[in-house]
Amino acid sequence: MYVVNDFQVSNYSKCGQGFMVDNTKYNFNVGDLMTMSNDISFPVVLEWFVGNSFCNNAKMDNETNMCKGKSVCQDAERKPGHPAYRCTCSDAYGGNPYVNDGCQGKAMAAIFGVAGATIVITLTYCGIKKWKIIKDREYFFKQNGGIMLQKLLFARKDRVNRYALIFNNEELKKATDNFSKTNIIGQGGYGVVYKGILANKTSVVIKKSKVIDQSQINQFVNEVIILSNINHPNIVKLIGCCLETHVPLLVYEYIINNTLCHHIHKEAMMSLETRLKIATETAKALSYMHTTTQIIHRDVKPSNILLNDEFSAKVLDFGISRFVPPGQSHLSTYVEGTIGYVDPEYFCTGKLNEKSDVYSFGVVLVELLTGKKIHSLEISLNIFRGAAAYLTSLLERNALFKVLDKQLKSEVYAEVVKGIAKIAINCLDLEGNNRPTIKKVLTELEHLRCVLSSINAKGHISCS
Repeated sequence: MYVVNDFQVSNYSKCGQGFMVDNTKYNFNVGDLMTMSNDISFPVVLEWFVGNSFCNNAKMDNETNMCKGKSVCQDAERKPGHPAYRCTCSDAYGGNPYVNDGCQGKAMAAIFGVAGATIVITLTYCGIKKWKIIKDREYFFKQNGGIMLQKLLFARKDRVNRYALIFNNEELKKATDNFSKTNIIGQGGYGVVYKGILANKTSVVIKKSKVIDQSQINQFVNEVIILSNINHPNIVKLIGCCLETHVPLLVYEYIINNTLCHHIHKEAMMSLETRLKIATETAKALSYMHTTTQIIHRDVKPSNILLNDEFSAKVLDFGISRFVPPGQSHLSTYVEGTIGYVDPEYFCTGKLNEKSDVYSFGVVLVELLTGKKIHSLEISLNIFRGAAAYLTSLLERNALFKVLDKQLKSEVYAEVVKGIAKIAINCLDLEGNNRPTIKKVLTELEHLRCVLSSINAKGHISCS
């Protein structure tokens, strides 16, 4: 190592300079100091020695011998007359000769090196992948309204079923065989509906949107909030939801017997007793919503009424439903719903109230009686203005039976059928104030069920 002080090169620098070189390959030149800042390089060899004896003496004492394992001892001198030695790994071995098992076979070392590198790379990849999955889940949770949903659920502590079960995507993939096409039980512009079986063997329906935008997220959150506050045998039960996927998923109880729309427009094999049962149970669900939870469904129609294997009604699809705070008679909202079932007064004013559901229910009664969709009936004038007048005209002309579904044309049931038609006419009044409450409609339907039971029992039942 050369050290040049400021006395020797005062014309160059007042600071001393030091650098290491190989004495056998470099001769000092003062001029090199002038170019040292230009990344000049010098040949350097580093050597070290251990011990205070030559190898023969060192090997006699295993405790002090510094050459370990598969190593070789080489004699050296620190300077003349001062013995020392150094250790190197034997041929075909590499590593650190100064530690136990430090010298490893070069082939094995390579294998260990590759294996170690592979493990490190694999763990790093898995770590990155796991981190990405976690970040994706967090992103989708926020995108799908998870934060808003949490705030709304915790803000309404007084309601039942405040906590909907949160599923992860893997659970639902397993339940549907990775969302297999064979498990699709319904689809449309809104998305796809799958049947699934959870790990606990519970059959469920999983609703998956095709695309998602802010309005759909709002509907999704709204439906979870609404259904988490409802507990009624004639309203479909929300089992839970999944927020960690690209689009949110809703998980409902599985209702085995399709929708009312399917049965009255495709099969049309239901008896009057069954139809009246469905109408009564739907009215029960709506009455519960209006009086107990202050919720307006806003999209009552046959395709939103499910039937189980006993033809019991289950109202579903609360995506556009609204909660009316106590003391308020209505809500002013953008008009939403299905044309043909939307209350014309609400359509014109944007004022939503309980009677809006009553109008829609009146349309359902018309379809239960006729077996036809409201759009296909030969109603004069605009469909909004003509439904009640149309039925009234049929009753006045004693022509109602001409439009009835074939299952209802027995003269034996004429009184009950006309009673249902009159309820429908009252529900379809253009002025909401003139319509009955759904609770009153329910009372009238229950009376008609009693009358029907009396007819079937040949007058043995009293319906006062």
